[in-house]
Amino acid sequence: MFFITIYTINRLPLLANDIVHTALREFAERGHRERNIAVGRYVLMPDHLHLFVCGPTEFDLSQWVRMLKRKLIPEPNRWQRGFFDHLLRNDESYNQKWEYVRKNPVRAGLVMRAEEWPYQGEIVEIDRA
Repeated sequence: MFFITIYTINRLPLLANDIVHTALREFAERGHRERNIAVGRYVLMPDHLHLFVCGPTEFDLSQWVRMLKRKLIPEPNRWQRGFFDHLLRNDESYNQKWEYVRKNPVRAGLVMRAEEWPYQGEIVEIDRA
C-alpha cells in the first residue's frame, strides 16, 4: 500500500471543491471495479491531495497518478511534476499517516474538527495488516 501526496503547481487552491471531489470518487470507484486498484482513505486540501492506494502486482503507480491528475484537473500545467509516495508496510504506519492527514484541514484553519472537512472519505477499506 502506498501513501501519496500530490501538489498543484505553485500551490494553487484548485482541489477542495465538489467537482474535484466527485471526479476523485468516480475515478477511484471505476479503478476498483475495472482494475482492482483500491483507494482507501483520502483528504483533498485546497492545493494538494493525500491518499492511500494499492493495486495488483502489475500496478504502475506513476501511470495511475498521471491518469488521476488528468481526471481531476485536465490542464497539465496545473500540477507539480511528480508526486510524493511512501510504501506502507504495516497497520501502525497506516494509522500514523492517517492521523496526520485527517488533521490537515484543522492545522490549516479550515475547520475546527477534522470530521467537519467535507472533502475527505474512504473509497475502499484497504486491509491494513
